[in-house]
Amino acid sequence: MDQEEYNKKFVNLRILKSVQEYIKTEGEGTDTVYPIKVPTDLFYQSLKLHGPDSTDKLIHHIFRMGLEAWSEEFFNNAFGSQENLERFIQLVKERNKEEE
Repeated sequence: MDQEEYNKKFVNLRILKSVQEYIKTEGEGTDTVYPIKVPTDLFYQSLKLHGPDSTDKLIHHIFRMGLEAWSEEFFNNAFGSQENLERFIQLVKERNKEEE
């Protein structure tokens, strides 16, 4: 594996790790990017029926579901299998040992 491919896979690994941490911690301590687009009627009807806190939780839940689906596809494109991921992680560990 050349350095360019290694760097790309390493960035992909960091992305997947950050998504995993986000999902585990329920989004605590994360950055926020606005605006988020939601279907207008979903937003208004949810606000009318359940209030702003519930609507916020609903939108966050929808985002998490999408993030989980996206990360699975991203993982498949970046590594293809758990075995490939584990081999790459082992390579990262070996390179870190060499640098020490």
